[in-house]
Amino acid sequence: MNHVDLRPKKRSALRIWIGTQFYILKRWLEWKTGSKIYATELTNEMLPYKAITHSTPTLRKLKSVDMWYQHNKVINLRIAVEKLNGLVLRPGETFSYWKLIGKPTKKKGYVDGMVLFYGSFKPGLGGGLCQLSNLIYWLALHTPLTVTERYRHSFDVFPDSRRTQPFGSGATCSYNYLDLQLRNDTDQALQLCVRLEGDNLVGEWRLEKPPLHQYKVYEKEHSITPAYWGGYLRHNLIHRKVINLKGEEVDDQYVTENHAIMMYEPLLPASEQSG
Repeated sequence: MNHVDLRPKKRSALRIWIGTQFYILKRWLEWKTGSKIYATELTNEMLPYKAITHSTPTLRKLKSVDMWYQHNKVINLRIAVEKLNGLVLRPGETFSYWKLIGKPTKKKGYVDGMVLFYGSFKPGLGGGLCQLSNLIYWLALHTPLTVTERYRHSFDVFPDSRRTQPFGSGATCSYNYLDLQLRNDTDQALQLCVRLEGDNLVGEWRLEKPPLHQYKVYEKEHSITPAYWGGYLRHNLIHRKVINLKGEEVDDQYVTENHAIMMYEPLLPASEQSG
């Protein structure tokens, strides 16, 4: 791991804006001229077999974060799930998170929510949609879908208090260049179902045929090390075990590697971190 590469780089607001616009245009051109076949079909008819289901709480108390961020996030999530719920991903097709959701705008009803920004957070239109991309990515790791594009968080902003998934098992998003894309390389259709139930965001992938395998996602080589330029760096590997219908492990697959700059003191007790 190269600590120099992870060291925060200071860039001007103009440099950030120009870079962002360049990558947004690049993505738009890819959507228009590329060879990928993007999934667009939405249906209320659910495929018969469930591959995986998972839920995450929408209202989470975070240290030094006002709860209005969380409540506005729910508003944004409610709009976004309508663009994804019931999506059918047929063989050979690609799921693109942002192509389906579109650009968050006030006209569509989106409001300011929490946006992570260079190791901190700020208000931003459509903020909070990373919870949805995190959930979809986590669900996809428990299916035979191929993850073709996913971006990790460069900063570890909040501590592990009440964390139930391995560090680095999410997918950050920013319209439209930080996208989450999944390709269906199987011989059957899969269906994404997402919804809000009470204070929880619930998602599942469904199948045409009974699932042949289950998947257990776990981390390896987790470490927290001091950086020579100050602060701490966090690292791990994400793997998944493939288990057949007999309960036998038939494969252990590498998924991804994560590096992040920690934005909190790792030696503080959990009670002080969660606030």
